[in-house]
Amino acid sequence: MRVAYFGPEGTWTQEALLAATTGREIEAVPYPTIYDTVMAVHFGAVQRALVPIENSLEGSVNATLDALAMETEDVAILGEVVHPIRHCLIARTQLELSEIETVVSHPQATAQCARFIRARLPGAQVLAGSSTAEAVKTVAEHDGRWAALGNRVAAERYGCQVLRAGVEDVADNETRFVWLGPVGAPAGGVGRAGGAGGAGGAGEPGSPGSPPLGPWKTAVVFWGLGSEAPGWLVHCLSEFAARDVNLTRIESRPRKQGLGRYMFFLDLEGRDIEPHVADALVGLRAHVEVLRVLGSFPAAIV
Repeated sequence: MRVAYFGPEGTWTQEALLAATTGREIEAVPYPTIYDTVMAVHFGAVQRALVPIENSLEGSVNATLDALAMETEDVAILGEVVHPIRHCLIARTQLELSEIETVVSHPQATAQCARFIRARLPGAQVLAGSSTAEAVKTVAEHDGRWAALGNRVAAERYGCQVLRAGVEDVADNETRFVWLGPVGAPAGGVGRAGGAGGAGGAGEPGSPGSPPLGPWKTAVVFWGLGSEAPGWLVHCLSEFAARDVNLTRIESRPRKQGLGRYMFFLDLEGRDIEPHVADALVGLRAHVEVLRVLGSFPAAIV
């Protein structure tokens, strides 16, 4: 199975992919951006993809939400993986912290290590990179006293030294990644148990051909013509409350059509074919212009 991931080699997405597919034979294909990774599924270049969608410190990954909502309608979330994030400070050679002049990494990583940077590297310039792995690669090729925030996989891949480990501001930092595949593909990821049924951290599959066991989650996005009316969002959400459907996440994102126009993302407990969930979605559809189910999939066990 060809599986795309947000690359290059050495990203946290690759580390999560390797952890979730231990014992499985896959062809892992790195893509330079989250958009490209999602669209690789859209164009049929790969059968599955893994991308980050939410971090416990910095919240949602907007590039993933926007790609799923705005760029394609034939890519679905099939499963999820929760992976611990333990950032390392990495340099080309051994350096004292006081010698470091520049720190480069993905903005999510620098935000997750902001207190460490302020306290231990107060004089260092902070530069943004396209990914943590690309940041380590940049440091490996730079002659100056630069350091990157990344993981040990990237340090080993690019021949660098780990100066400090565990520099994230909060010890239980985690990122949620989602498995993507074509709409209509079996739910689940590319887990150890085999095939598309293995959820990669989302529970073991049942008998062959059956859906994975354990709790399920459904992700949706919606927007509507009546969204500027008082109480519109309350009416939308009341469809779930009236049927005892628990929401685990709600977030708004600009629709990129002017100020004040938003789309709303919801994660909720249960499968979209369960009667109470299906009824709630029917009720929501009556209030909105567009409602899309981004996926109904086994929830990660954390």
